[in-house]
Amino acid sequence: MTLILWFLMSAVLYAPSLPQAVRPASEKADTARELEVQRGSRTAKGGFQNEDEIRDKFNQWKTDTDAQAWLKAMKYELPEILTVVATKPHGEKADVEVRVQTKTGERIEGISIKLVSNSNGFNQIDKRWLASYAEKWNMPADVHEALKKFVGEVPPTTLSRNTERMFLDEFDQATQTAILEFFTSHKDQIVSDLFAGDGPHAAGWIMVTLKQVTHEPDAPDQKRKRAADSEITNSASVNETNGTRWIIRSMSDAIRFYGEGEIKITSSGSLRIGRITMQRKGGDNGRESANMLQFKINPAQLFEICDLRFEN
Repeated sequence: MTLILWFLMSAVLYAPSLPQAVRPASEKADTARELEVQRGSRTAKGGFQNEDEIRDKFNQWKTDTDAQAWLKAMKYELPEILTVVATKPHGEKADVEVRVQTKTGERIEGISIKLVSNSNGFNQIDKRWLASYAEKWNMPADVHEALKKFVGEVPPTTLSRNTERMFLDEFDQATQTAILEFFTSHKDQIVSDLFAGDGPHAAGWIMVTLKQVTHEPDAPDQKRKRAADSEITNSASVNETNGTRWIIRSMSDAIRFYGEGEIKITSSGSLRIGRITMQRKGGDNGRESANMLQFKINPAQLFEICDLRFEN
């Protein structure tokens, strides 16, 4: 009897700790998704604050040396400038629009702005529902149907390493070829749309802010590149203030740079268009918006343009 009572008391004492010690896989997955959403929210908030800072700097151009350097990089002569007014349009490719009044006239410059915290960070350049891209780029039906499975709008019809979607390297060879041929034949239009957009709020410039959170020692080649930055012909396009590096380049330069290279299906089953990665958005705590199509780049690579000496 004593032995039985001991077992009963042990069960009562230790049973409540079991659910805390062993968390269900679904709960772990939910927590991971929540953390991803929070991280995305912090990134977005940081990007908005960066855009506000750049807008404010342009508006204080008479005393702000960074803004003066940017205006020079945009081919303006400071003595010729009368007024500069920067604003933030909503939901457009241009994150900041700068209205520059000179002695000879007025121009509006649209600038797409990217914020990164390290040299290996990635940043979204465009994200939409697949149907929007299909209509915009006149996508063939077979490519459209395949990409529906890629983003998860349609479940896999064959064996896949994910039960909710397919990866590009899991399609048959004919489908993979059709996808590659479409993006190859439409490459110029696609890359231009992703970066610049169109209409009155299209972006003619791209700016990258590199704000490193922790000190990353420069490799020897990076040190040489930093030293060369101040010697290139268009030196005003790169400047550094209090540990923050800025670069502004024409959108045509960025399009050529990031679009340069082959179009291929990666080992992870996504698509590479030069230096651009096309992938399913994912995340969003499992919401339907996770099935959107997303294009990403490493904005810090823009500093490499300094060595290419593109002609404007």
